[in-house]
Amino acid sequence: MSDPRAAFLARAASGLSPHPPGPDDPTSNPRGDHSLDPDGSAVIPPPPHRRAAVLVPVVFRPEGPNLILTQRAANLRDHSGQVALPGGKIDPSDSTPAAAALREAEEEIGLHPTAVQLVGYIDPYLSGTGFLVTPVIGLVAPEATYRPNPAEVADVFEVPLPVLMDRERYRLRSRDWQGRTRWFYAVNFGERLIWGVTAGILNNLRERLYPESEPGGIRRPAV
Repeated sequence: MSDPRAAFLARAASGLSPHPPGPDDPTSNPRGDHSLDPDGSAVIPPPPHRRAAVLVPVVFRPEGPNLILTQRAANLRDHSGQVALPGGKIDPSDSTPAAAALREAEEEIGLHPTAVQLVGYIDPYLSGTGFLVTPVIGLVAPEATYRPNPAEVADVFEVPLPVLMDRERYRLRSRDWQGRTRWFYAVNFGERLIWGVTAGILNNLRERLYPESEPGGIRRPAV
């Protein structure tokens, strides 16, 4: 019987970048929600972009790999109540995007950095608000515990990784935002909706780890 953890690490070794992109790296002008606009008219936030990092935490349970996500607190000024990956702005004191992602994960959900094995990076994701987000993929020790900061996080939950690596679950949706139409990916999981930047980052991870599943198109909704 194959080892799921070893299989994941093999995919990570071939599909992820071992180092974060530098400020002069061409991926510093990456895909984002603007890339999903069907007619190419989306407004791309101009540089300089504000740097941020998120941890994409994968944990292996007896039933298989899960991905750890958070539900943001309802009282937050930005993105309240939305599903998110642990992370935030890269501070001057952060030596690397990974350091920022690990610091934020500890502040938000009490995940200790020593419980995380870093395995690589995917392309930065440019948000509509001008944040250039570097996703840092890490394996979390199964025995790790979470202590959500109630000022920032309402809940911590896990989604089976195969759910998020299934191309057929991603739907392209749109809504009016600041006088224009914004396009974004969305994934339903039970009563939760994973959408926007979080879904975009997870879809990019899916493309990196499971490129053989790409038929060359995306599913668009009827409008």
